[in-house]
Amino acid sequence: MKVKKRGKYYHYRFEFAGAEIRRSTRTTNRQLAEEAMRKHRRDLERGINRVDKPQKMPLFRKAAQDWLDSKVGLVPATLDRYRHQVALLTKELGGRLVCDISADDVNELQRKRQDEGRAPRTINYEIMTLGMILRSRGLWALIGERIKSLRQRNTVGRAVSKEDEAKLLAAVGKSDSPALLPLLVLGMDTGLRASETRALQHKDLELTWDSGAVVSGRLIVQKSKTEAGVGRTIPLTRRVCAVLTLWLSRFPEASPSSFVFPRHRIACRGGKSQHHLYAVQLAKPIGSWKRAWKHASAKEAKLSYRWHDLRHTFVSRLAENPAVSEETIRALAGHVSKQMLQRYSHIRNHAKVAAIAALEGEVLTPKTLETESESAQKSAQPTPEQLN
Repeated sequence: MKVKKRGKYYHYRFEFAGAEIRRSTRTTNRQLAEEAMRKHRRDLERGINRVDKPQKMPLFRKAAQDWLDSKVGLVPATLDRYRHQVALLTKELGGRLVCDISADDVNELQRKRQDEGRAPRTINYEIMTLGMILRSRGLWALIGERIKSLRQRNTVGRAVSKEDEAKLLAAVGKSDSPALLPLLVLGMDTGLRASETRALQHKDLELTWDSGAVVSGRLIVQKSKTEAGVGRTIPLTRRVCAVLTLWLSRFPEASPSSFVFPRHRIACRGGKSQHHLYAVQLAKPIGSWKRAWKHASAKEAKLSYRWHDLRHTFVSRLAENPAVSEETIRALAGHVSKQMLQRYSHIRNHAKVAAIAALEGEVLTPKTLETESESAQKSAQPTPEQLN
């Protein structure tokens, strides 16, 4: 190993693995040149012996952004959710070194989110994202065993009763959001998930018009979170046709590729008596309507239904009718597993009573069957015919 000055700068030379290494240090300081030579040789020795260089631990905000940048090829909805989680975590931990985050810090974050009223599933998703970020730096294994996921509610939800449905319709009718009523009726009468409703385009609707009104039709689900949900066809009830007539008339310039519920803003005229839509973007889907739904359902109607309960209502009303097969339910609702159908067993009393009656050799008419099952099901849901 030699260091020699050539012209203005020092150069070094040494042999490694049978090869001669020559470099200019671009410095006039001999001590720095010797240090650069030793470092170069150490790097070569690490490489040939497969010894990784120790990584400098960045701040959490940098580690989180690097992890987010590595998530390529994901669907936009998943990326948006990851971005949201990274923003929340960066607000809490952004200024900390990523290696300085302990299990106690994670447990404290869980408690804080609980105090804020976040749902266990929401908290678990945030902690899962934090775990993936730390795992990308090889740090989660050190603390992961001390982190316990919160217990989530695994119930499928609850169906909206007739009485509550009337309250919801009245409350939604007073909402500042004109889109909330057609969204509510569509969700309850078709069982669409919120993401499926948001993705609906005009070309997905097959409507029959008469005298300026939709009199019948069906929709085809082109985008769904499950493979079984894609391509399913759902006939429209009369009240869905009615609300679509009014809603679609707001967008006369819509094309087949326009979204049924486009992004827009709302202005009130004459107090709250009239609502005007402006800044309509037909090529972009509507954002979230959680705030409008929460205000209408919780504050106005004084009820505690989730939006997903509308889908549960749709499936429940199908399941309570013994004439509707499980295959038909799956065809209309998309992915409904056998385990999920078992959760609807509490509303299939008609079929249960019929099965026991068959063992006793008794033939029950639908009218008698309905009468006997009412005592076992106090909160009976309306039949599919009443949806119209």
